[in-house]
Amino acid sequence: MLLALTLNRRIVVASAIFALVVPATLHAQSASDQLAGPGSTSAQLDSDSRSQHRWTDWKAALKDSTGLDFGFDFIALGYVASQSVGEETAATGVMRLFGEWELTGRGTKNTGTLVGKVDYRHRLDTVPVKSFAGELGYAGIIGPTYSDQRLRLTHLFWNQNFAGGRGAVYAGWLDTTDYIDAYALASPWQGFANLAFQTGTGTIGGLPDAALGVAAGYFWKNNAYINGGIVDANGNARDPLAGFDTFFGDGETFKSLEVGWTTGPRARFFNSAHVTLWQIDAREEEGTPSGYGVSFHLSYVVSKHWLPFLRGGWADAGDALYETAFAAGFGYSRNPSKGLLGVGASWNRPNADTYGTELDDQVAVEAFWMLELAKGIELTPSVQYIGNPALNPEAGSTALFGLRFRAAF
Repeated sequence: MLLALTLNRRIVVASAIFALVVPATLHAQSASDQLAGPGSTSAQLDSDSRSQHRWTDWKAALKDSTGLDFGFDFIALGYVASQSVGEETAATGVMRLFGEWELTGRGTKNTGTLVGKVDYRHRLDTVPVKSFAGELGYAGIIGPTYSDQRLRLTHLFWNQNFAGGRGAVYAGWLDTTDYIDAYALASPWQGFANLAFQTGTGTIGGLPDAALGVAAGYFWKNNAYINGGIVDANGNARDPLAGFDTFFGDGETFKSLEVGWTTGPRARFFNSAHVTLWQIDAREEEGTPSGYGVSFHLSYVVSKHWLPFLRGGWADAGDALYETAFAAGFGYSRNPSKGLLGVGASWNRPNADTYGTELDDQVAVEAFWMLELAKGIELTPSVQYIGNPALNPEAGSTALFGLRFRAAF
C-alpha cells in the first residue's frame, strides 16, 4: 500500500484501464497524486467511484464534508483444472470493508489520513483457491489472497504526506504487497491471479500483511523515486495485536528498498522502471531461514492502448517460492467501460531452500478479460496453463479455467 509510494488515490486496475487510453504525457502531473499500489484502499476507492451506483454522489458529499471515504465489495473466484493429483476444483469468496479518513491538513497536499481494510475470506469449495496449487502439483500460489482465513485485518495505518505531497510515511499495520514491486496489472482483485505475475514474480519471501511497521517514499522532480520499509516478519492478520510482541520482542523483520524512474507520478504504475531489494530475518517459530533478493520491473504504454511489461527476480532462501523467475506480457484496452485484457507468460525455478529439494523448472501462462457488466459489477473469465508442474512430475501440464466475480458498493 505504501509506495508504490506515490500514487495516493488515483490508481488501481481500473485506473490502469484509464491509463491505457490516455496519452502518457497527461500523467506527468503533481506528485501529490500518488501513493498506494493498484490493490490499495486509496486506489480501490478511487477506481470504484468511477463506476458505481447512484449512492456514489452521497459518498462524495460525505467525503467533502467529513473527509471520510469508504467502500465494500464481494469477490468470488473459482477454478476447474484439467487434471490434478488431488481436487480438481477450488473456490473462495472474499468480503471486504475498506476506507480512509482524512483527519489533518484537508485542503492541502500535506494531509494526514487513517486508512484501514477488514476482510472475511472463506472457501466456497472443498479447497480454497490459495491452496489449489498443492492439488495440482504446482510449486507456486494461485490467488494468494483467496484463502479460508475468515475474519482478518489486512491493514490499519496512518498515512502522512509531506514536502507538498512529494513524500509520504505510513505507520501502523501494513500490507507489504501494496507498496513493494507494484504495477498496474498486479491487483489480485482485478488483474492477474497467479503470484508469478504479481509481487516479485514469486521471488520475494515473506511478504507479510497486517504487519506492524513503517514505510516511506519520496519523489524527485516527478521522475525519480525511492521507497522502503521495515515491518514485522511475523505479521498475523488474525491477531494483529500480537505484532507488538513479535515486532518489538522477537525483532524478526522484513525490509525492502525500491528505486525507480517514471514519466510522472501519476504514471508510476504504467510508464516505469524499478529495482527492488529485500531482506527477511530468520523466523524461529515458523522455522524459516533468513534470506534476501532482488527483483525488477519495466513497463510502458504503447499506442495509448497497450501496456507491455517485463519482470523478474532472484532470491537466496528467505522462504521465497522461486530462486529465479521471469515474466512478460501485456495489458490491452480500447474502452475503459468495456474491460481490460491481460496476457502473461512466466518461467521459474523453484527455490530448493523452500521446498527442501531441487525441482524442475516450471512454465505458467495466464490470460484474463475483465468485463464491466453493469455499474460496480465485474466478471473476469480466465485461463491458465501450467507446464511441467514441479511437484507432479508425472503430469506434463495442466490447464485451469477460472471465473472471477466482483460487486462493489
